[in-house]
Amino acid sequence: MYQTHRYEGMLAETITLAGDHNTLINAYFARPLGAGPFPGLVLIHHMPGWDEWYREATRKFAHHGYAAISPNLYFRAGHGTPEDVAAKVRGDGGIPDDQAVGDIAGAMVYLRSLPYINGKVGVFGTCSGGRHAYLAACRVQGFDAVVDCWGGRVVMAEADLTPYYPVAPIDYTADLSCPILGLFGEEDHSPTPDQVTLHEEALKKYGKPYEFHRYPGAGHGFFYYHRPIYRPQQAVDGWEKIFAFLGKYLAAD
Repeated sequence: MYQTHRYEGMLAETITLAGDHNTLINAYFARPLGAGPFPGLVLIHHMPGWDEWYREATRKFAHHGYAAISPNLYFRAGHGTPEDVAAKVRGDGGIPDDQAVGDIAGAMVYLRSLPYINGKVGVFGTCSGGRHAYLAACRVQGFDAVVDCWGGRVVMAEADLTPYYPVAPIDYTADLSCPILGLFGEEDHSPTPDQVTLHEEALKKYGKPYEFHRYPGAGHGFFYYHRPIYRPQQAVDGWEKIFAFLGKYLAAD
């Protein structure tokens, strides 16, 4: 709750951290000024790249009291505009799941090394980042909550598997180590409503704590205010659900 007399401040900067196989990658980091302790959050960018929207989202979480970090999963593809780098990654067939999980784990370890973290770290992602967030929460120990916003290809057909994507993330559901919040548009094509239902059934099968919300009138990427797919009412409700969920699971004991 805001109080008008309180001082507010934030640090936001590009840093370097050890990612998969200790490869140094860059990341965008933002945190409130002050002693803390703060919960930590890893933000996983989408297929359009490590872009301005993810810088803004990282600062948004910092404004709400999180030490937030967004690693550049496309670091190894070289540098340039986010659009150009993302186009190169798409042309190369994406990035290997193992590499993405290693980079995400590195970001989590970085947050846990900070003296002002409250001991809790979550992971958040949209689009392909939602898929990567879910994959990491299943394969890496140390996350306390995961937010998957319209992550496509969590459910995958056998024909869609590749050397980069050898296992469908849903097949790791038994190993999910924390509660999950999922936000989905009912008009999305990746994931489709039927795929979201399959994901939900897998979570129920293994007794995983979850909270899924499906939004009528919304498709893929309905948070992205700079695109025609933006749906203000659904996005506002989605953000409220995200902060309520993370507040519940990332607060200090």
